[in-house]
Amino acid sequence: MNNKIRFYNTLTRKKETFKPIRKDFVGIYTCGPTVYWFQHIGNLRSYFFPDILKRVLKTEGYKVRHVINITDVGHLTSDADVGEDKMEKAAKKEGRTAKEISKFYFDGFKKDLQKMNIEMPDFWPKATDHIKEQIALIKKLDKNGLIYKTSDGVYFDSSKFKDYGKLANINVKGLKSGKRVSVGEKKSKTDFALWKFSSKEEKRQQEWESPWGVGFPGWHIECSAMSMKYLGEHFDIHTGGQEHIQIHHTNEIAQSEGATGKKFVNYWLHGEWLTHNGEKISKSKGGLYTLSELEKEGYSPMDLRYFFLSAHYRKPLSFSLDNLDYAKNSLKRLKESVYRFKDADDKISKKKVDGAFEEFISYLDDDLNTPRALSYVWDIVKEHRLNNSEKYELMIRFDKILGLNLEKEKKVSIPLNVRKLAEIRKQMRDEKKWDDADEVRRDIENLGFSVKDSEEGYIIKEKT
Repeated sequence: MNNKIRFYNTLTRKKETFKPIRKDFVGIYTCGPTVYWFQHIGNLRSYFFPDILKRVLKTEGYKVRHVINITDVGHLTSDADVGEDKMEKAAKKEGRTAKEISKFYFDGFKKDLQKMNIEMPDFWPKATDHIKEQIALIKKLDKNGLIYKTSDGVYFDSSKFKDYGKLANINVKGLKSGKRVSVGEKKSKTDFALWKFSSKEEKRQQEWESPWGVGFPGWHIECSAMSMKYLGEHFDIHTGGQEHIQIHHTNEIAQSEGATGKKFVNYWLHGEWLTHNGEKISKSKGGLYTLSELEKEGYSPMDLRYFFLSAHYRKPLSFSLDNLDYAKNSLKRLKESVYRFKDADDKISKKKVDGAFEEFISYLDDDLNTPRALSYVWDIVKEHRLNNSEKYELMIRFDKILGLNLEKEKKVSIPLNVRKLAEIRKQMRDEKKWDDADEVRRDIENLGFSVKDSEEGYIIKEKT
């Protein structure tokens, strides 16, 4: 196993060498979607970087168990434990049951992941299928004296958990001594709901009996219960968007460690936002697209995947159609280069290919540095010390991690004699035999194709 893999751990605020709990096995939990509406491209970025993470770990020889949960109850419209349940609200709005809403948007989400070539997790646990586990976890917290009851629910008492806020570096004392905030019956602003009681005025579609009263689970307890069921009380990696650091993941740690007395997760990896005009993309700020909407605009899911690869997962990525156009054109040129390498019949040096691949993977081992790895791919395209067969083998190996389907979607078949002429022309240009190169170019055009010089060599196209 590779002992040079390093990740930036939000918990320690530094890069750390990755050391799995078990020698050859890695458990990963990714906070999944609340399935009350379509996922936009900013959401998809949060599932793209765990996909690269998985592919790198598998390439380095690890067995990976990956869990992405589905939140289909309990996520309220406010993080302050008030407001409507997003699932119940969507069901009323669309005139359907909460289960119908969940299935429809979950199916759409999975289709988007498949289009993006994002590997499916090993488990898709739904919150509504794990009520028993959530109640059992709250009982443990009750036994440990960490909960209290109000008129609207059962709450975690953050003042009784010593390291509350360590993930987000929250100054709990500062919060208490600062501006007074209305917290209702909660003892502290940082306390959070474990179980909410159903309102007597309104019948919910999704509610359950519990030792504390009829109601539904809080959003945070769902992730703790489901991750522990499939990965154990202590596992390797937890991923999510950076917006989860302050509240959701902070509360996951408190309730999980408060229940078990064990460290919950070793490495916390958080992805940055997709931005538009310098701000997080949102319905009010603009720049918000679903994958299907981009497809209608003429972009492929692989164009978006290439765009995501172009920035480090911990850096904001500025979205615009112009930026996506650049990614689309770059991917097109890369595929044309790979296609040009495909039918070469050169002798392959395993030592040279393995050495180049080791350099490529070293960039990804360094906290998933995809922009540096992508830059190296282009270095290989232009590398004169490698022949085309070696370049082709490398591209296929690179693509097992990049996931760009570099061999697919080639619509025009370039005849072998045209490709050979293009290689002869390139050699003549390298030797500065310009007149001879122009004559070969005319031969290519007479066969119905054009050849255009590029930074990577040349591009052959069918004449229209």
